[in-house]
Amino acid sequence: MKENKLKEKIKRNQSVFGMFVSIPHPIMVELIGFAEFDFVIIDYEHASTNMETIEEMVRAAELLNITPLVRISKVDRTEILKVLDCGAQGIVIPNVKHKEQVEEAINYAYYHPIGMRSLNSGRPGAFAKYSLNDYITKANEEIMIVPMIESFEGINESESILSSPHISFVLEGAADLSQSLSVPWDTDHPEVQKNLEQLYEVSKQCNVPYAIVSRHPNNHKKWAEKGANIFVLGDERGTAFRAYMEKLEKYRSLTGGQYES
Repeated sequence: MKENKLKEKIKRNQSVFGMFVSIPHPIMVELIGFAEFDFVIIDYEHASTNMETIEEMVRAAELLNITPLVRISKVDRTEILKVLDCGAQGIVIPNVKHKEQVEEAINYAYYHPIGMRSLNSGRPGAFAKYSLNDYITKANEEIMIVPMIESFEGINESESILSSPHISFVLEGAADLSQSLSVPWDTDHPEVQKNLEQLYEVSKQCNVPYAIVSRHPNNHKKWAEKGANIFVLGDERGTAFRAYMEKLEKYRSLTGGQYES
């Protein structure tokens, strides 16, 4: 299994930057890789994709030497197994509300003695070209488990959740958190920020790195100054959409703002 460069960078307290990838095509991963991001989170929770496409997207990440993580749709043995057998170097678990969800995922994602992942000599293990015993040891060293805490319930259980071993970092989910706090999509609402602060403090107590979704520069700067150094810069769809709009408005203004729909 390939060395997980993201995991090493986090250990060295380097600032790392990633992006969600929701468009199910490897060229999107290539674009992000050539832009010199550190990692991608391939979305299997919201995106309409399949395992064959995920494997091609993982392969694109490998070619560009960035770390491919996959946000699974649910904690399911077969889903986690297939995602990792595609070559993903870690899983992002959405909407974690209880420690048991993380423990179950760990059991499915790691080989003995940590978990009970089903043995397979597929592409992560170089199709058994090398010793499977060595591969199992290496895989257990490189896999990342990333819970997303994105609800009021999850915040309240965060100390228990983050006490689980083998968590690489925790990712906030302010958007869904805002909905659970009855202020949908108002991620800057004081109550949302209060809960994120609570999660951050718990992550420090549990010695688990904290990752944020950088929604705007002020938000990014605030958390960077607090010590966060794992940043997800949204998803590629929103990034592209805003770039298209900005470019259109720029050139539309150069033509006197004339526009007919």
